[in-house]
Amino acid sequence: MSKESSGYAIQARPAGFLHDLLSVAGRAVRAIPREPENLIPALLIPLFFFAVNVGALEGVSSFTGVTDYKAFQLPVAIIFAVTGVSRALALVTDITSGYFDRLLVSPINRWALLLGLMMADFALVLALSLPVLLLGLIVGVRFVTGILGVSVFLLLSGLWGLVYSGFPYAIALRTGNPAAVNTSFLLFLPFVFLTTVFLPMEALSGWLATFASYNPITYVLAGLRVLITDGWVIADLVYAFGAIVVVGSVSFSLAFTALRQRVKRN
Repeated sequence: MSKESSGYAIQARPAGFLHDLLSVAGRAVRAIPREPENLIPALLIPLFFFAVNVGALEGVSSFTGVTDYKAFQLPVAIIFAVTGVSRALALVTDITSGYFDRLLVSPINRWALLLGLMMADFALVLALSLPVLLLGLIVGVRFVTGILGVSVFLLLSGLWGLVYSGFPYAIALRTGNPAAVNTSFLLFLPFVFLTTVFLPMEALSGWLATFASYNPITYVLAGLRVLITDGWVIADLVYAFGAIVVVGSVSFSLAFTALRQRVKRN
């Protein structure tokens, strides 16, 4: 006699948070090579900005007190490479296709549905940082902090890309609309250009200096730059990690609140 005919229902048992997390992350990572249309712009845009900014402004950088403009611009290129890179569009596809709803019927851990995607994002932004970093090394950028400084540089970059990903995920979960997710990068552009992208903080004045002093990207850039040119300036590194924590507390709150609301609707 089968269990069904004897009145017992067969129910799937939870596999555990770690198993669920690695399963979601593994699926997301395996899908990345199949979407070159998302990867190529994420790599070409920062390389383009680095080449144009250095080529156009390196000659006048000495008037701003910057002695090595390539080193000054490399963190900017890294920030462009890692910001807005996420699996949010893939999440929208899962939502519209009904796959996300089927996952919610299963006993999979709800937090793993989002954390697994973010784990894949962290690996991706680190991978995107490497070609940009390699270009900087090729053109002569050198880290006074050595290999350890390069590791912290990549960690800071990866963490910034990770915490920013909370915004497109929040939009994806709330709207299920790919066009809305694509606009999430536009949120970043005004903030990055109203900071120390082209000039050091000492060269800014007026309202721009005031805005930049409250802009978290200013402190992330400062933390990345000291690792290249100034060494282990603890205060700048603390401010950089602090800025990441502040942005992450906002973006992750929005993303996981949106996840809870979508789970409730289903």
